[in-house]
Amino acid sequence: MPRVADHEERRQQVAAAAGRLIATEGLKAATVAKTAAAAGISVGLVQHYFRTKDEMLLFTYRHVLETVEHRLAELVVRSEKAGTRIEHTLLDGLAETMPLDEQRRQECRVALAFTGRAVDDPDLAEVKAGALRRLRSLIATAVTNAKECGEVPPSTDAATEAARIAAYTDGLTAHLCADPSGLHPDAALAALGDHLAGVFTGECLLRGKEPGVRPGRAGGPS
Repeated sequence: MPRVADHEERRQQVAAAAGRLIATEGLKAATVAKTAAAAGISVGLVQHYFRTKDEMLLFTYRHVLETVEHRLAELVVRSEKAGTRIEHTLLDGLAETMPLDEQRRQECRVALAFTGRAVDDPDLAEVKAGALRRLRSLIATAVTNAKECGEVPPSTDAATEAARIAAYTDGLTAHLCADPSGLHPDAALAALGDHLAGVFTGECLLRGKEPGVRPGRAGGPS
């Protein structure tokens, strides 16, 4: 009997293969047979880990969202250790959700492919809603912490501002995906930075360090 870790690794291997297919050829391309071939395993093995195609696709969607959220969590830890201004940590975190390089473009294409399907699929809809709630909560926590240290005015409503920032980021992401030649990644990131600068208008009284190179993006968006 395979160990639990092996079972999860195999499921993630299948999800990664399905994600690549969806990103390059669309959701319909992610059949069990094509996914098995892309993963380099047999159809029977895919069916051993996923009883149906829908189960495989649901796991794939979760896998993409969790991959992004894991990067966000690691970024926050690094930024806190470095004493980075909360505004800049939030900018870097939101940038992880935007299609600013090939990896993130692939993730966004997968997420968008599932967005349409989620309209008629309650399970996918709940996964999407959960991810949005977690993102707004993360932003609200950043705003609340920034209020406490002086970066954000104390009268700011964290939940309302989190919704605005999330919606602004989603809008930029939609334009980057739909019209990549019309909006350069640098311009999108600059626009988001300007938006956050209008919220984080104060100086932090608790942290004296300013960020250097953004963690994990030493060369900037590609």
